[in-house]
Amino acid sequence: MKRNFWFISLGMVWTVIFASMSFYWAMGGLLGVRSLGGAIYEMSLNPAPSFVVVIWLTGVFKLFGFLLLLMILIKWHNIIITKTLYYMTKIAGVALFLYGLLNFITITLSAINILDFDLDSSATFWRLVFWEPFWMFGGICYFFSVRKL
Repeated sequence: MKRNFWFISLGMVWTVIFASMSFYWAMGGLLGVRSLGGAIYEMSLNPAPSFVVVIWLTGVFKLFGFLLLLMILIKWHNIIITKTLYYMTKIAGVALFLYGLLNFITITLSAINILDFDLDSSATFWRLVFWEPFWMFGGICYFFSVRKL
């Protein structure tokens, strides 16, 4: 498998930042949480213990992406492991990118009053300018981390 160390590094940094945001919010931090908007913002103001647990688990789950990128740095001598890591990285990249893209499209449709979402103008702005492009950037990093089998 051919590796692109630049995208692997960017993907690792992206993943740590992404997971760190969840850990920060799980510890009660509120900076940036309003930009998520809707029910998530409302729940974060007075979080139930189960909500906090979900945020912690989300951060831990995000770190599995770091582990995946770390594993593709190893030169595996087993073709099954190599192929599995290759396809997992490609699938993760496509999934992250599509998640951001589809959210971008639906939030844009909401902003022009075609769909109705519970997002204020500030959350809509930040979702379109930061969050959804952030997801797509992560997807690009993962997808291009590996080139060929």
